Amino acid sequence: MRHPRIRSFQQIEHGLDPTRPVVTLFSGGLDSSYLLLRLRQLGVTDVHAVTVDLGEDESSAYKREVADALGAKLHVLDRKQEFAESFVAPAISAQAVYLGIHPVSSTLSRPLIARAAVQLADSLGAQAIIHTANRSQNTLRRLNGALELLGYPELYGSPYDLDPVDRDEKHRALLAAGVDLLNGRLVSGDSNLWCREFESGILDDPENHAVPEEMYRWSAPDPSALPTAVTVSFEKGRPTAVDGSPLPLVDMIALLNRQVGAYGLGRYSGLEHLDHGEKVLEIREMPAAMLLLDSYRHLEAACLDAELIREKRHLEQIWVREALEGRWFGELRVAAQQFIDSCAQRTTGSVTWRLRAGGAETRSIVAPAPLYLRDRERWEERAIAAESAAYTAPQPVLV
Repeated sequence: MRHPRIRSFQQIEHGLDPTRPVVTLFSGGLDSSYLLLRLRQLGVTDVHAVTVDLGEDESSAYKREVADALGAKLHVLDRKQEFAESFVAPAISAQAVYLGIHPVSSTLSRPLIARAAVQLADSLGAQAIIHTANRSQNTLRRLNGALELLGYPELYGSPYDLDPVDRDEKHRALLAAGVDLLNGRLVSGDSNLWCREFESGILDDPENHAVPEEMYRWSAPDPSALPTAVTVSFEKGRPTAVDGSPLPLVDMIALLNRQVGAYGLGRYSGLEHLDHGEKVLEIREMPAAMLLLDSYRHLEAACLDAELIREKRHLEQIWVREALEGRWFGELRVAAQQFIDSCAQRTTGSVTWRLRAGGAETRSIVAPAPLYLRDRERWEERAIAAESAAYTAPQPVLV
């Protein structure tokens, strides 16, 4: 029988064996640091704080300093390549955009983080995987959903689900323990190689959410950036090259984040729903995502029949919904992916863009087996000639 899910600090206090290993998901922020402190106070002696490196902002050195101070062993797991190839690439072919508003990001990272945590927990014989998502974060259902579908048999969940702790209280407790976290954060953030996201704090109110310009890094405009052209190429639905130079997807995303972001492109804002329908504001910058997703859609239009694209667009939102709700490893998301992959097998070619301050326009769409016309008048002449020949051809005599 499956163990009950962790939803409060009381469950941790009464449900853990202090001598057995515990795995926590550790970002180096206030919530995950406070969890390490509470575990230490409860006498749990074998705590393993895992951070999955997907290209985030926070340095591993800073995380190690905090984990060491709180008596936990830090595990830094580099999963950037796996994230790009097994999660971001499928999201590109699936056109994974939340209700047409913004590309998804943590939707992609959470299942990989959960899988990495399960692998570590299995190797350690851990009694629990504890994360720190709260009820106003979609991460709660994405991590719990992934851990459930992965079949993790021990305790898992977040104590903040039913047992929130005041931010100031967490700060005071950590300071009293000699841990002074990075101060001056005005918002909560989540970052990986695909996206930088900000929410909460000064961005809590959708009716008033002016983002300080200094928060943007990838999309900070470069006044010296002159209009330029950039070409992205795809092979069977996978991004393969920029300006004719083959690149691994991790390197391609980093390059395009810089190159496209220099023109102030790739910023998104939007409301995303919580578990019971309420909505929260999220701000993100994703220059590479903007260009790669738009390029894929143009190239897909060049390669696929219109009716096929219409059906695919319907399945794209099923794919997004299933991933968004924490069912990345579920049957329906996987089935939708199979249809999308079959379409991707025919999506090959390149798209050239002209980048300028504040905007981008296509200059060339090239496919080796296209459905587009390059000379409409000549096509009309041929079509009319073929139809006329068929109309005037002698008809068989019926006896």
